[in-house]
Amino acid sequence: MRLHQSSYRARIAAVAVAVVTMSVSAFGQGGQFHITEGVVQAAASQAAAQAAPDVTRPLSIDEAVKLALEQNLGIQIQRIDPQISDVGISQARSFWSPQLNSSFSRQSQASAATNSLAGGATSIDNGTVAATVGIQQNLPTGAFYQANWNSFRATTTNLFSNFSPQLGSNLNLQVQQPLLRNFHIDQIRQQVANSKKLRDLSDIQLQAVVTGTSRNVRNAYWDLSYAIDNLKAQQESLKLAQQSLSDNRKRVEIGTLAPIDIVQAQAEVASNEERVILAEAAIKRAQDNIRTLILDPGTPDFWNTVFQPTDSAPFQELGIDTDTAVRNALDKRSDLRGAKNSIERSDVDIRYLRNQILPDVNAQATYISRAIGGVQLNSLRPDDVLTGNINRVVVAQRGFGSVLGNLFQNTFPDWTVGVQVSYPLGTNTAQANLARAKLQYQQAQTQLKSLEMQVAAQVREFARQVQTNQKRVLSAKASRELQEKKLEAEEKKLAAGMSQSFFVFQAQRDLALARTAEIQAIADYNKSVVDFETIQLVPLGGGGGGITTAGSGTLQSGANAIVRGQ
Repeated sequence: MRLHQSSYRARIAAVAVAVVTMSVSAFGQGGQFHITEGVVQAAASQAAAQAAPDVTRPLSIDEAVKLALEQNLGIQIQRIDPQISDVGISQARSFWSPQLNSSFSRQSQASAATNSLAGGATSIDNGTVAATVGIQQNLPTGAFYQANWNSFRATTTNLFSNFSPQLGSNLNLQVQQPLLRNFHIDQIRQQVANSKKLRDLSDIQLQAVVTGTSRNVRNAYWDLSYAIDNLKAQQESLKLAQQSLSDNRKRVEIGTLAPIDIVQAQAEVASNEERVILAEAAIKRAQDNIRTLILDPGTPDFWNTVFQPTDSAPFQELGIDTDTAVRNALDKRSDLRGAKNSIERSDVDIRYLRNQILPDVNAQATYISRAIGGVQLNSLRPDDVLTGNINRVVVAQRGFGSVLGNLFQNTFPDWTVGVQVSYPLGTNTAQANLARAKLQYQQAQTQLKSLEMQVAAQVREFARQVQTNQKRVLSAKASRELQEKKLEAEEKKLAAGMSQSFFVFQAQRDLALARTAEIQAIADYNKSVVDFETIQLVPLGGGGGGITTAGSGTLQSGANAIVRGQ
């Protein structure tokens, strides 16, 4: 392989030399082109600089899997999903967060006095400065509370007002607790519970992608190992054909063979050279495949890294316990776990919808405390205004501290306690949603049973593939050994003049096919073992089905979405 790569780079350099600009001597004879030595050296240097050298890297199968877990883009993409789900949980919980509100306002109003009892001669000026601070929150019990503290300072020129300026403050507390509907579960708690289930599903999907990617890396590793071994086998066949061609030429020279046998030998050599070329191309494809699985594209020398497998494809007969594998798959398969997760979310939806058909009964409590203060003036009568006997006297002054004292000492309380009941008459939307959710839940359970049956059938099929490939390896090995003996016998018969070159070439081809078949059988066996282990954890080949989420009317993927990113 390295010799082929070196010759390939040499051919590139030769082409670069051929296409360089040639200096033509204006006084040359016959219009001949003369390529100077400096031009040749410059072209060769340029070609060598442009051809980046390959970086050979020894690689074990465990190291390949480790690199994929660290750098595979599909895994990196899938690792973001749990973080997105965490944000979803935080978003659902945010509806329980308290909300603080505040406001400040200042108002000035001037109005014309339209009669003698309006409180002023020509106009009345009113001014108000108000501030409000409040908090409200939904509680995990379904309750809702709201608390507001309002304070103001009002001034007026109205002669009939007893306070100017007037200071006021009030405290307003309100609590509402559902007693039936939204008591055990409400929309917020439903969203929180489902977001937690989706977080678990993202972990299942991440584990499925990791498992599927690990399987792809192992199979790609064995494909590369097979491609390299196959190249060696094809090169050995080419050497045999070349040796036969050399021997036939000698026999033709001494007259023991007809010249036509040289043509047959040359055709056999050309056929084997084609197989070597195809085997080399297969290695490059396998290198690209494993490279894209285990390396980040930003890695230096990404396309120039050439992996040299250090683990040979082993063959060790395994005892397959199909029943244990089926039980393991029913417990750990990602699509089954995802389907069960979907049913668990349906349980939450049904609990919520069942609660929504209950009467809406709410206990309510309201508490208000008020206090008034400021500069208190004596009261005027309408007759005083008519007679012009306006004498405003300060009766008392109560500052804002006194106002707050009355407020928090509950001097002027206002209590309200009650129960509010509402219930729709006839069939309502909640009952229809619950009926649909129950039917979808029943459908999802049946789909889960069907999916479990498919999983069991898949595991049994992959177990048979392992057993079949075990027998293939043993058969291919025996066939290769017999073909080696057959070729040896044909060569001896040809040397003794008892056979023809055609039978030797046929034996060589049969041996090459037997070697390739044995290498392929070993590779397929190791890949089937990897697939048998993987099929117990994730679906392969798009198997499985879908599970309908109750209450949503949507179909959640049981297999395809879980293995995306591989």
